[in-house]
Formats: sequence, structure tokens, C-alpha cells
Amino acid sequence: QVQLVESGGGLVQAGGSLRLSCAASGRTSSTSVMGWFRQDPGKEREFVSAIRLSDDNTYAADSVKGRFTISRDNAKNIVYLQMNSLKPEDTAVYYCAAKLVGLQITRSMAYNYWGQGTQVTVSS
Repeated sequence: QVQLVESGGGLVQAGGSLRLSCAASGRTSSTSVMGWFRQDPGKEREFVSAIRLSDDNTYAADSVKGRFTISRDNAKNIVYLQMNSLKPEDTAVYYCAAKLVGLQITRSMAYNYWGQGTQVTVSS
């Protein structure tokens, strides 16, 4: 089992920044990819960004490229999502997720463990 706890969400004005953190515990050595997804009420869960732990390759949705950066602190088992130039359409609950095996990076069903989510609200 892998436990994930997100933090860092909040209310920010458009153009501002937030940094989300995801602290992982448990059998983290079995994890191959860590990802961030977001979800608005009534909408599908949407891929935001991911990092492959074997080589630190990163992936990002087109909607956040150039604005969001995923990174990790391997010693602390924490994954970060630095979000800059935030827009009102970035408002959502942001979830951290861990994936054990497989090549699929952007589909939520490929991930095995999920955090409880943290709310990000961007005001215009």
C-alpha cells in the first residue's frame, strides 16, 4: 500500500502562484510514476502532470505546459506541483496519484493509489 497526502491548495488571484505537495508513505519503492490530476464537479478527472521516478522524465498536459512544473524530493518522498500564472480555469480539486506499473501516463485508471485531494481556487 502507498499512502498519499496532498497539501498546499488555497485561494489565489489570477496570475498568482501556488505550490502543491504530495507526501508519499508506505511501499513507495514499488511506485514507478507519480502524477497530478484535477477535477471540477461534474467533469471527468483530468491529467495535469506526471514524473517517472526511474529517470525523472516529466509529462504535462498542453493546458499547463509552460506554467506548471512537477518535481520531487526523493529523500523526503515528496512530489511537488509548482503552479504559476494561474487562471480561473485552473480551479479544481487537485489529486496526487501513484502508479505501479505500465506505460500509460495520462489516464487516471492507470494509477493505483490516490490522495484525498486539495482545493485550488483561482479568482478572476
